[in-house]
Amino acid sequence: MDQVLPATGAYVCHGITWAGGDPSLLLAPLPGGPLVYAAIMGQRLGYKASSIGRWCTGRYRFAERVRVEAVACPDRARAEAGGQCASCTSRDEFRFAHQFHAGGHIPDTLAAYMAQPHWLYLATFADGTTKVGTAAAPRKRSRLDEQGALFGTYLAQSPDGRAVRFLEDALTRRLGLTQTARAAAKLAALAELRDIVPAQDAHQQHLSQAAQVLSDLNVQIVLEPWTPPGEGSLLRTPELRRARYPHDPREGEHGLTVLSCIGSQILGAVVGDNDLPYLLDLGALSGRLITFGAQFSSPPAAVQPALF
Repeated sequence: MDQVLPATGAYVCHGITWAGGDPSLLLAPLPGGPLVYAAIMGQRLGYKASSIGRWCTGRYRFAERVRVEAVACPDRARAEAGGQCASCTSRDEFRFAHQFHAGGHIPDTLAAYMAQPHWLYLATFADGTTKVGTAAAPRKRSRLDEQGALFGTYLAQSPDGRAVRFLEDALTRRLGLTQTARAAAKLAALAELRDIVPAQDAHQQHLSQAAQVLSDLNVQIVLEPWTPPGEGSLLRTPELRRARYPHDPREGEHGLTVLSCIGSQILGAVVGDNDLPYLLDLGALSGRLITFGAQFSSPPAAVQPALF
C-alpha cells in the first residue's frame, strides 16, 4: 500500500511505478528493510542526490504464479551492468522474459507466468511516435500507465506470453513500429507539446494499419481504448506553459511539488520561480542514492537576460 513520501532518511530509488494504480516512487531504505511505495501526487519532493554512481535496483520475483513483484537488493550493493549487482542478476528469473519466445533457458516460474493471457497494445507519445508492447493480464492497466503515452489502445488478447510476442514482432516487422521508446525523447516531446491532435491522428493511423495486419493473420481484434490516468491531465494540456527543469535531478539538492505525472515524467512547481511549472523525468533517479528532507530545495534557475 502506498504511503506518503518519507520526511527524512536515505533510500536507493528504484524509479517510478504505477503498480498501485497511481504514480509512486519505489524506494529501498538504507541500511535495509522492505521496499516503500511512496505516492507523489500533490506532495513536495525535497531530496539530495548522491553523485557517487549507481546502486543495485534489486530484482523481480514471481508471486502466486501470475504476478511479479519488485524486491530490494539485500546487500544494497553498487550496480554493475544492467543496473543490478551480480547476485541480483543471477537470481532474477524474469530477465529471460524478453527472449521467452526465442527459445533458450526458461525457468519453471517464468513458464508458469507466461502461460497466462497477455495483451497486445499500441502506445503513442507526444511526438507521434507509436510503440507496440505487451502486458500480462494482471499488468494490463499499469503497464500502459507507466509508458508515458498520450494515447493507447489494446489491440488483442493472446492466450499466453509466447504467442503475443510473435504478434508484437509481426507488427514491428511489417509496420516498422518500435518496441522501445527513450525516456529523453518522451520528455522532449512533452516539453514541446503545442497540440495533441497530431499525436491522436498518428495513433489512429497506426491503429488502423496494425488492425489490418492482425486481421491478415486471422487474429481476433479487440480495439479497447486505454483511458489515460487523471494524474496526467495538466501535462496533456498544451495550453499550459511549462519549462524544462534546468538542473540534473540525479545530483545535488532539489525541492518540487508534484502537480502532474505521465509515466515517469512529472510537472513540478518550485517556490519562487514565477509559478512556471517545470518538466522533468523522475525515472532518472533509478539506482540513485537519495536523502529526503524538508530543508532541501532546488537551486535558483539561471535566467537568460533579454537582448536589446
